[in-house]
Amino acid sequence: MSATPHPQDPRTATPLRWVPSLYFVQGLQFFVVMLIASMMYKKLGVENDQIARWTSVIGLAWAFKPLWSPFLELIPSKKRIVVSMQFLGAAGLLLVALALQLPSWFGASLAVFFVLAYASATHDIACDGLYMASLSDKEQAAYAGWQGAFFNASKFLTQGGLLILAGVLAERFGLSNAWTTIFVMLGVLLALLASYNAIALPDPRPATAPTGGASAVWQTLVEVITDLLRKPGIWLFLLFIVLFRLAEGQVQTIGPLFLLEAREKGGLGLTQEQTGGVYGTVGTAAFLVGSILGGYFTSRLSLRRAMPVLLVAMAVPSVTFYYLAAARPTDILHIGAAIALEMFGYGFGFVGMILFIMQVLAPGRFQTAHYALGSGVMQLGFILARSFSGDVQLALGYERFFLWTIVCGAPALLLYFFVRFPDAQRADAAQAPGQSDALAAGR
Repeated sequence: MSATPHPQDPRTATPLRWVPSLYFVQGLQFFVVMLIASMMYKKLGVENDQIARWTSVIGLAWAFKPLWSPFLELIPSKKRIVVSMQFLGAAGLLLVALALQLPSWFGASLAVFFVLAYASATHDIACDGLYMASLSDKEQAAYAGWQGAFFNASKFLTQGGLLILAGVLAERFGLSNAWTTIFVMLGVLLALLASYNAIALPDPRPATAPTGGASAVWQTLVEVITDLLRKPGIWLFLLFIVLFRLAEGQVQTIGPLFLLEAREKGGLGLTQEQTGGVYGTVGTAAFLVGSILGGYFTSRLSLRRAMPVLLVAMAVPSVTFYYLAAARPTDILHIGAAIALEMFGYGFGFVGMILFIMQVLAPGRFQTAHYALGSGVMQLGFILARSFSGDVQLALGYERFFLWTIVCGAPALLLYFFVRFPDAQRADAAQAPGQSDALAAGR
């Protein structure tokens, strides 16, 4: 179904008026639910197994979003969906602030985060649809850098600035009141951004109305999934995607909690301000540099030849955290350097997963839809690993847990030798169907 921007609307001619705010909101909602919630619960005294288990359930929203994304095509205005989900997100953030003041604050806040996650995942679908419908192919490529920059700028704000501010507020008003204040600020910020986007966003409409209604969409979805499952080697591809994230899902869940954990419990005992400073500055910068260099590295070698190196790079976070758990350094510069190395390896190696889905899994009759489904499987692998990471950590302790995650990286490396990769010519011809899932490599 094609869509045409309104040429008379000056907003469509100036994407810098709306692309930055659109993708900043996309990242803000995702990182608040998948990163900040975990770290908040840790500081409020929730055990690692409970944090990992319940935030994994919430994170399933991004794994399953390809299943309802076709039905959003029945709504002509993607702008209406985007703005509605942003206002819903703002209301949800304010409700989290209220929930933190209730006696049953943990369950109440989880319930709100659950709604926030599905609103955010729905927003992602409409957000990317609006971007593609409003811009030509050339413009989409030209503004892809702005997408990534502002999506990751929200990570600087949430994992960096907000943690630092929460630590400062906690010293004055207590932990619960500090986090309540943080979520009130986030809710107000998102409401302001939603109000701006309601004015600034273009509103492209489809050239032809969808026919057949929901039943036709359902039939197409079944056809897309059936076509995917008939691809030669598909079960091996799906297993490789899941195993690729087996170690990473556990490390990225427990690693930040390990930094915050008291030293007498085996952690490094960092404050919220220190953790936010490390992750929000050198950590995020190292991740971006690693992602860029990983892309150039893979482009020069081809995915098939680069993949073993990318898989080894994915083990760098496990090795780094094992070192930190064994050495227990106290110097923040020492710890910051280790986190920079960890995030660089993560960014460098994760490029392999994005390109594997684009070049190996997705090509064919339904390339864009299969890319979306592959991204859903990728997120599902992350969520599955995340779900049991807290239980394993409590059973093993931090040092042996991170040693265990090093071992978890081996199955994907072994499976590499049995996966059929496309030849270089076909890989070069493959086109990336979308940008957003690559932007949030931690999804």
